[in-house]
Amino acid sequence: MSTIADSPDLSVKETSKYSKKTVRLAVSLFYFGQGLVFASWASRIPDLKAALSLSDAALGSILLALPIGQLITMPVSGRLVAIFGSKRILTLATPVYALCLTNLALATHGWHLAVFLLLFGISGNLCNIALNTQAVTAEGHYGKPIMSSFHGSWSLGLFTGALVGLLMMNLHLTTAVHFWIIAPLAWVHIFINHRFLLIGKSVQKEKPKFLMKPQGMLVQLGIIAFCSMATEGALMDWSGVYFKEIVHAPAKWVILGYASYSAMMTIGRFVGDKFIASLGRKTMLQLCGVIISTGMFLSVAFPTVIVATIGFMLVGIGVSVIIPMTYTIAGNNDKMPSSLAIAMVSSIGYFGFLMGPPLIGYISELFNLRYSFALIGCFGILISLLVRKISAIR
Repeated sequence: MSTIADSPDLSVKETSKYSKKTVRLAVSLFYFGQGLVFASWASRIPDLKAALSLSDAALGSILLALPIGQLITMPVSGRLVAIFGSKRILTLATPVYALCLTNLALATHGWHLAVFLLLFGISGNLCNIALNTQAVTAEGHYGKPIMSSFHGSWSLGLFTGALVGLLMMNLHLTTAVHFWIIAPLAWVHIFINHRFLLIGKSVQKEKPKFLMKPQGMLVQLGIIAFCSMATEGALMDWSGVYFKEIVHAPAKWVILGYASYSAMMTIGRFVGDKFIASLGRKTMLQLCGVIISTGMFLSVAFPTVIVATIGFMLVGIGVSVIIPMTYTIAGNNDKMPSSLAIAMVSSIGYFGFLMGPPLIGYISELFNLRYSFALIGCFGILISLLVRKISAIR
């Protein structure tokens, strides 16, 4: 089976008539916009649930349509980006993603919402693979690590979207009005900033096959991403429960665990590039694994408000730069197009995000929640051990 040494986005020798800072800002704004759009949807889930009179079980089933849409399009997204380039796909897919946001407000039945969420997931995944591929290209063009700050822009967009959603609800604006305010803003941003995106230089014109043999290094990177995203998913869904049932935090402090974790993850992404440039990705990934383990084991061993909060902060720092680094390493491999490599790592990692929360629940049911969180600490150890075995990471 033939392999492709490059794709329209793999080469880092791109030229642009725009400055490096302009290119970086444009890519950062695309990340910010995606976070803003996703948070806009997430902030109105309770309103859509009430409007459609959905039970908890029905809503849970409908929400599965979003990750299903993302997962089924992973290989297709990678192939399309490999053929047409991330700039073209991102310019076309991002406005569709914003349009799919507005469709969610049109649902009048549960199955309508499921269909619209499936489309939202499909378009979102296409944007995700194209954007991360573009970011790898931009990082090569920039000449130093900047991928982590791109993901920090996504986190900032997520936070902004949540605040905007809160404002819209306090102003008693309908979900449809809210989404139709956000979507045109996204379209204007795309119209202004798409010209600053880079077109990678292809060294081979052969189209990639739909299925390519998985590379061992990429599978290992995928497992690292799996451990990191399982940690993210577990803390997103279970941190409040842990602080309430294990830490016995007062009601007003139950949110402290997730708030401290997410704040440090965002900060870590904005400052992480400097540490990556100084320490190298291999050392940084191993250090992140150790930090995750330390934070989790602290929270498990000493479940008090102060210690658990410090532990969750450490976990936030630990996970902050792992996914950006795995995407950069995958995107710069020399065996397959960067978009397909990123899609492969992202697919494996995303299973961790889906499986982490229920795994925590099952273990908690058999033992208790402290044992479940101890497992997250073991994920950190596994990350550090796997990184040692990947010679391609420097």
